[in-house]
Amino acid sequence: SLMAAIGAGAFVWDGQRIEEEELRRSAQELQQLENPEAFPEQERGWEPVMEREHFRLWRRPIPGSALFQYRVFGSYTDVTPRQFFNVQLDTEYRKQWDSLVLKLDVVERDPATGSEVIHWVTQFPYPMYSRDYVYVRRYSVDSDRNLMVLVSRAVEHPGIPEDPEHVRVRSYESHMVIRPHRGFDENGFDYLLTYSDNPQTVFPRYCVSWMVSSGMPEFLEKLHSAALKAKKMELELRDYLS
Repeated sequence: SLMAAIGAGAFVWDGQRIEEEELRRSAQELQQLENPEAFPEQERGWEPVMEREHFRLWRRPIPGSALFQYRVFGSYTDVTPRQFFNVQLDTEYRKQWDSLVLKLDVVERDPATGSEVIHWVTQFPYPMYSRDYVYVRRYSVDSDRNLMVLVSRAVEHPGIPEDPEHVRVRSYESHMVIRPHRGFDENGFDYLLTYSDNPQTVFPRYCVSWMVSSGMPEFLEKLHSAALKAKKMELELRDYLS
């Protein structure tokens, strides 16, 4: 990857890194959910899709496209916010608990903000090709407001050219906000995940909508199970809060 980057030109962080303002807007999404009347009309328009014991799922159309943006609000009481947060960010551990991962690597880091470029290849249901994502992510822990935020979005990277064995997903964005019920190391938290991507399929919109709306809760349950396993087995994960 390094030699490819040198040959194709180095990745330029300016304009690609996730800035403080993006983190702030993501944290604000939790306030929008809880107090929608305090925000402009364009921030509303979410349609309920599904409600289960631990979460609720909404969607809204993305203007100018046939796609939707999705939002999940949920709670867990049996793991700590720190465990849940670390399991999401630890790429090596995810290769163990997420059987769909074919490749998941940190390509490079931005010393100015801590943003990271990730290359992720994931299996899709047969007979579709696997998908690959190149995205930048940044996380933040706000002890004063008792919040943890993780923002990811697709970028172009000269050192990671397209592979004909995969379909490159160029439109992808994810915002996760975690609010502990008490402290970062005490069981119990709420989370809000706002997510959109264009998986580049030829299937009708309702099929894509079904795949995303069913796949997202399934992923969150796998993430929760992985956090429980890490807690029970006292696995040594990187602590991203330290």
